[in-house]
Amino acid sequence: MNTLVRFAAVISVAFIASTTAQAQDCPVSIIEPFDLTETDIASIYDCIGDKMVVAYSSGGDMVAKNYRNWTVTGTRHGVAGAHGNRLLLTYANDIAAEQYLKFAEEGVMMPTGSRLAKESIRINKKKIAAVVGPLFLMTKLEAGAAPETADWLYGGIQPNGKPMKFKQSFCHDCHMSWEDQDYLAYPLEEVRVSN
Repeated sequence: MNTLVRFAAVISVAFIASTTAQAQDCPVSIIEPFDLTETDIASIYDCIGDKMVVAYSSGGDMVAKNYRNWTVTGTRHGVAGAHGNRLLLTYANDIAAEQYLKFAEEGVMMPTGSRLAKESIRINKKKIAAVVGPLFLMTKLEAGAAPETADWLYGGIQPNGKPMKFKQSFCHDCHMSWEDQDYLAYPLEEVRVSN
């Protein structure tokens, strides 16, 4: 009898684990991100939105736990070519928000301590589902702290709550395209919040 109870417990744990893994996925009927309509994106976010913060903060990172209390810079997630054609939504902390929300195209200088968190959703074509993508982070450091990246520190949190590992140049080389904007890319115009 004891063996039967242990077997039932193992089966229950396996079922719960597989259900939890599947709960992170949200089925989609369209697998090309650029073909998603505003309604499709809203439906995906309704399914996955709350799971994102739980996933990011599972490693104990304080930014991952609190970024949704920052200023949201878009009306919804938008699909951009950068960041792997993911659905993206950027949040700006109190230090960054005023300058960032101007969406200025030149002469931008973000104040030290500015932080941006860009949550992402990826369409997994094999699963035919939307899944939580990384939380991408940018922090403006003191002048001269990181001259090779114009004093920006790039980071990220994986959907399992662990920090992403990459070279700073991996991000900054792309952000070089927006030098006049202090190396910031903005949300697509159609989803930017009005200021």
